[in-house]
Amino acid sequence: MSDLLKRRFVDQIKVLFGQDPAKPTKPEDISPAAQKIHFYKKGNQNLIAEKAHARAHANPSHKWRNRRWATLIFANLLFALSFALDIQILEGALTASRFVGFHLIDLNSALQVMLAHKHIINNLLIGTGTVLVLWVLLGGRTFCSWVCPYHLLAEWAEKIHLFLAKKKLVTDQTMDRRLRTVFWLVFALLALGTGYTVYESISPTGIVSRALIYGPGLAMLWVLALLFFEVFFSRRAWCRYACPIGLTYGVVGILSPVRIKYTLDGCFHEGDCRKVCLVPHVLDTVIKGRAVETEVPIGPDCTRCGLCVDTCPTGSLTFEVKGLSKLM
Repeated sequence: MSDLLKRRFVDQIKVLFGQDPAKPTKPEDISPAAQKIHFYKKGNQNLIAEKAHARAHANPSHKWRNRRWATLIFANLLFALSFALDIQILEGALTASRFVGFHLIDLNSALQVMLAHKHIINNLLIGTGTVLVLWVLLGGRTFCSWVCPYHLLAEWAEKIHLFLAKKKLVTDQTMDRRLRTVFWLVFALLALGTGYTVYESISPTGIVSRALIYGPGLAMLWVLALLFFEVFFSRRAWCRYACPIGLTYGVVGILSPVRIKYTLDGCFHEGDCRKVCLVPHVLDTVIKGRAVETEVPIGPDCTRCGLCVDTCPTGSLTFEVKGLSKLM
């Protein structure tokens, strides 16, 4: 990894905790190879025409979105079917479960429990081991877009928000992304101070998971309130600005080999990828003049949802396994 990518990697971790993406301000902030491409694009009078041509001839794909939705729905239905049919395949809920005998504990839930009890619980450590390895390999926030049931509901609610925004009936009220770090600390301190896992009682991920398995309860009113807020006031507010689970899994996936990679050369900087991204700050590198290298891995706050890959008209964003190859 070049020194420039190492510095960007550190910047991406800061972005995970809510800092705004750093912009290259000096020539030495960008590699000579990337500078050459930026210079060519800056002086290329045909770039606007090429951008329009790429959009006009793009073949919109929902390949990764469909794969993700199918995986997410299958995983959550497996919980429900295992309970309904009394078959011991995937028992419990997303916060704590058992897959054919192997205990699986959500990392954030385990942390909350140990803070509440004020000591390390060996059984929880065993249950989190497999989960930890899985999300280190796949990228922690992959959990958000590929497994979390609230994410799917919020994604559908987002479509309503965008429709209403197009009709100028609502606007997106943005917030400070550092709020998520603040919420993480607040819930950790509440668990430590009260001896109770406060966050677990309001976590939409856990509430929706349990509702799918055991039937909905009054807690679903809280989930509906969150979705209402996201539709009419702030697009994807919970996932972007509040959810401690997203921050926990983002940290877990910092060194993940599975990632989305940006290739500068073929990009026309039309910005369609950032429009569909749940966390558009991770795609700051696609903005014209920002890429520090000709190939830049997207940071750990990326959920690997694949929407940008499906949307990019030039294939400049791709899934890859570090050191191996591009994913199909």
